[in-house]
Amino acid sequence: MMLIPRRNFDIFEDVFEDSFFNMDTKKIMKTDIKEHDDHFELLVDLPGFDKDNIKISLEDGYLTIEAKTNTNKEEKDKQGKFVRQERYLGECSRTFFVGNDITEEDIKANYVNGTLNIDIPKLEKHKEISNKKYIEIK
Repeated sequence: MMLIPRRNFDIFEDVFEDSFFNMDTKKIMKTDIKEHDDHFELLVDLPGFDKDNIKISLEDGYLTIEAKTNTNKEEKDKQGKFVRQERYLGECSRTFFVGNDITEEDIKANYVNGTLNIDIPKLEKHKEISNKKYIEIK
């Protein structure tokens, strides 16, 4: 018995599902953002990633999530040859603007069952005091 992936013979599906057209679709971290009364919650799908290979950074008001999978070509070659490989291997990242007033101490994150959960608090908007003076138009 041979293990051969089932193929549909739809020419449009064959063309547009080709990896050339969908290079970025596998790399996107699918993210849901929920708004609560006092915080925002980001739910990022990262199945197959090890927690130690996920990094979250904050710089100039931008929250960046980076993830990578560790693969060793020599180990794969010893275990057999892939006939088809659909799981994503490599690095990916997403960036979200969270505001300049948020600090890394404000952000809480955990990773369970392939989902990264990030809580970002809502901060009160500071009323800016303006020194702007208006000139009357006569």
